[in-house]
Amino acid sequence: MGFSTALIVGVPIGRVIASVYNWKATFAGIGVLGLLAMLAISFAIPRTGSEEPVPLRKQLALLKEPKIAIALSVTFFWIGGYSIAYTYISPFLLSVTGMSEKTVSAGLFAFGIASLIGSKLGGYGTDKWGFRRTLIGGMLLHAVSLVLLSLAAHSPAIVFPLLMLWSFAAWSSGPTQQYHLITLAPEASGIMLSLNTSVVQLAMAAGAGIGGIVVKQASLASISWIGAAGVAVAAGTAAISLGLSRSRSRVKAEKAGNQQLQKAGA
Repeated sequence: MGFSTALIVGVPIGRVIASVYNWKATFAGIGVLGLLAMLAISFAIPRTGSEEPVPLRKQLALLKEPKIAIALSVTFFWIGGYSIAYTYISPFLLSVTGMSEKTVSAGLFAFGIASLIGSKLGGYGTDKWGFRRTLIGGMLLHAVSLVLLSLAAHSPAIVFPLLMLWSFAAWSSGPTQQYHLITLAPEASGIMLSLNTSVVQLAMAAGAGIGGIVVKQASLASISWIGAAGVAVAAGTAAISLGLSRSRSRVKAEKAGNQQLQKAGA
């Protein structure tokens, strides 16, 4: 919720400040807000006893488990594909779509609102339909929306709602993926969420770098295609890993049932 709200408010305001002054003013504002946030935390958050620290080696040991490593790779490709397109979405809208500065700011504002709705529906869908359907369905919609964005790139009237669809689909996977990771290691939920956050940051950096290479070597219009490919890999990986997990669960259940029948027969 905090991340989505920040997208709604921060991105459009940042664009307005950059257009009126310059991009340096935006970073100066971020620094000031960061200091204010630190002061707010120091006064508002109550003091509590410290928990026993978990050694880094123990945290990274979870990555040795194939199911966890595969699940975190889903996060990497999902956020990486998203970052490839989102990092360069402003120049994409300005140069490829032909939007004005004001329209881009409005589009990013709508983008943020859609991310908030998508995050809420992702949590609801996880409870209502299960995390498998919600996770894979959301990522497939994410990839499709990026493909549609590529096909309609030169039409501002069509791109505007597609931006909202993209944001809605992208952030519907957030709570679902977190729930999925916790189910893999419920006894280490805090560590799993921290690892997932680390992978998110790594994927954002990698996506921005890959997007820069795509823009330089190919074209600005290619970012949505490459981003869609990354998200499609994430959806495919999730489908395969969740399918294997379901098969293993069935095999274990059948073995347990056979053992019970053997005991009853004996």
